[in-house]
Amino acid sequence: MTECPQTETVRAERTIPLGQPPRTGRDLLLRKLLWIGVWLVFLSAPVHDLASGSHGTAGTVGGWLGLAVFVGAYLTLVFRNMGTPLPRRLVVVLVVFLGLLATLMCLTRGWHWLGLYCYVSVACGATLPLRAAYWAIPGTAGLMLLVGLRVGEQEAQDLVILVLLIGFAMTGVVQLVRTTIELRKARATVAQLAANEERLRLARDLHDLLGHSLSLITLKSELAGRMLPDHPDKAAQQVADIERVSRQALVDVREAVTGYRRPRLAAELAGAQVALTAATVVADVPAEADLTGVPEESESALAWALREAVTNVVRHSGASRCTVEVLRRQTLDGPMLELSVEDDGSGGSGNGPGNGLTGLTERLEKVGGTLRAGREKHGFRLVARVPAPAVGSGP
Repeated sequence: MTECPQTETVRAERTIPLGQPPRTGRDLLLRKLLWIGVWLVFLSAPVHDLASGSHGTAGTVGGWLGLAVFVGAYLTLVFRNMGTPLPRRLVVVLVVFLGLLATLMCLTRGWHWLGLYCYVSVACGATLPLRAAYWAIPGTAGLMLLVGLRVGEQEAQDLVILVLLIGFAMTGVVQLVRTTIELRKARATVAQLAANEERLRLARDLHDLLGHSLSLITLKSELAGRMLPDHPDKAAQQVADIERVSRQALVDVREAVTGYRRPRLAAELAGAQVALTAATVVADVPAEADLTGVPEESESALAWALREAVTNVVRHSGASRCTVEVLRRQTLDGPMLELSVEDDGSGGSGNGPGNGLTGLTERLEKVGGTLRAGREKHGFRLVARVPAPAVGSGP
């Protein structure tokens, strides 16, 4: 017989999800009670001693009062410190108070109360700084042995290993909790950085895609407007080209958003020829490039560089001629595939690199490449390089 989803949901809310941060205040309270309640087993000996009636009425009342104060101070220290840490001075005062009260109860009530030193050791390991805890825990064990000489030497010797182990175990638990918290914070930071990087990638892709396509649409729209009165057939051809470019731009944007688009250098070379010709720029563009051994990421980076360079030539430079070259060069950094785009224009306006060149630099750096762009004697030149194995070299 299957249970309804609502019953399963209620049961899931009542369980404690181990390994996950607390979801509510109730969840946090349950975890604290479970963790602290485990250690209350060591109170069985003092409680049994008081319940036996061997201390008289005044002694029993005093014992119960002392035990209540000890447990209250212990819970205040450990329970409170598991949330917002107490001031360091108050922590030290409470630890010393627990040690003194445990000593007093043992000396006045007998060896049954030696288990209180386990709580003192736990408090030292859970609340003191690591270096201080390494001294305080053995000190607690030593104090218990000294008290044991008066009230029960054998019982104290039986407990000394437990006091040491339980204290040092708490230091390990505390370090584990702190590491877990730091890992959660680091994971959140990594997720935030990944989201930021994805936004930057999308911004770069949209800038490169829409900048190129809209520039081409603008140029062809101007041509269609000039041709419309005297050459309606040619104007209609330009309008058809505008429709084709618009549809391709829409496809490119969709692919860029989904993260699957990798532009190809051959397609960008052909597109560069079309864009430059439409802008009445004399274009010298190779029909193809030797991409033997070049990784797809490197080819994609060069394709983006070519698109950005041609877009800048068409939109900003005022150039009448543009030369595109794709060559293999041997440099000090090893064999490189070099893309060079040179025009005789002004290189556009502005005193610094724009968003496009900044995005290209980031793309090329990711694949181990470089970008250099600037005005030269006869115009403006952009040079992008990516690592490429020498043609014919073995693996």
